[in-house]
Amino acid sequence: MDRGLLGYATYLPVHRFGKRVVAGYDEDSTTMAVAAAQTVLSGGAAPAAVLFATSTPAYADKTNATAVHAALGLPERTLAADFCGTGRSAYAAMRWAAEAGGLVICADVRVGRPGSVDEKLGGDGAAALLFGTGSPIAELIATASRSEEFLDRWRLPTALIGQQWEERFGFERYSALIRAAAAEALDAVGIGDADHVALACPNPAVVKRAEALVKGQKSTVISPIGFSGAADAAIALSAVLDSADPGDTILVLSAVDGCDALVLRTTELLASRRQPTSVAAQLENGRSVPQLTYLSWRGLVELEPPRRPEPDRVAAPPAARAAEWKFGLRGSRCRDCGFVHLPPAAVCRGCGRTAPMQPEPISNREGTIVTYTVDRLAYSPSPPMVQAVVDVDGGGRCTVEVADADPDALRVGARVRFSFRRLFTAGDIHDYFWKAVLIDGQ
Repeated sequence: MDRGLLGYATYLPVHRFGKRVVAGYDEDSTTMAVAAAQTVLSGGAAPAAVLFATSTPAYADKTNATAVHAALGLPERTLAADFCGTGRSAYAAMRWAAEAGGLVICADVRVGRPGSVDEKLGGDGAAALLFGTGSPIAELIATASRSEEFLDRWRLPTALIGQQWEERFGFERYSALIRAAAAEALDAVGIGDADHVALACPNPAVVKRAEALVKGQKSTVISPIGFSGAADAAIALSAVLDSADPGDTILVLSAVDGCDALVLRTTELLASRRQPTSVAAQLENGRSVPQLTYLSWRGLVELEPPRRPEPDRVAAPPAARAAEWKFGLRGSRCRDCGFVHLPPAAVCRGCGRTAPMQPEPISNREGTIVTYTVDRLAYSPSPPMVQAVVDVDGGGRCTVEVADADPDALRVGARVRFSFRRLFTAGDIHDYFWKAVLIDGQ
């Protein structure tokens, strides 16, 4: 059994501000991480660990990876850990997982000052890479690293928006580090030039001159959504894997406070195990967001709030008791009559018996809207609130919010899937749950 990259997937939010990919008001690095991970684990694989890399964690002083772990319904024994910081944190997670096995998820919500280069050239998104033993789609064949302390991009822990030094200074430092790391990694396996290069760097000058620094024989790729922080290298790698041929070599370069390199060689299994929807296809499906709406989502302007009381903060004990439903979206099925309860119940509503129930996970299932309502008075960070009653394939009915929906386009009978989202934040506590999302094409 060979060790290597077993699968990959990306998640790009549907909203667009101009050409910029932006996370919705109910999305953050945690929810996007769940979306990418759901896709890569759709075959039922159980990772040895969940390693979550982000520079924009939803919480400090709390492990964000545990919410991802819970939403994925993974066993309690599975390690879940954060690698918070920069793209270098993501590289560290990749190296750890490549050697020991595990699921690496990189996700970020990038915020720039209105009208700034960061706002124009940034992007929000996530990518998941599953490493382990089995039949890999790519094998890791070489690594290299260079570290150097200099001031190029920085952000105080208490700040929403980062800062960057004059880009020519950063380019001068990064260019030598990139060339050195690339040369060492390629020399280690006796390759002059890789077939593909995936380059990630927060410095715009490096991105503009990527092919002048290191060029792949077939392609040189930067993140197609713009600089995406800790997710940058993983999204660029995913874009390469979407089109690479079996036997191709891929040089991944993450230039952040130094430069780190990975060299992968794809296998014949890649063509049959690419992610279901390519990065390019995800970029095509976008919905425009007005500037004021986008700025309010990022907390840069304050719009008139809903004229309703804000919700109370989530309490820890009831949230813990309902964790399987709240995070994992698991109901219960009666062992006697087969009735599915959403949320789970102790007494069967079908036969009235108290026989033991079996868990019934539905997060990966689809469903049909039975009825819905558009509430323009209820509290919502981005009104109106749309709620729907959904009949779940395989049994069960539940009421959930509908995310990313045009209220005028909804209809009874529409098909939906489930997406992990943030309902609201109150008292500095995020209330996570699942929403329904219209399946593409409806």
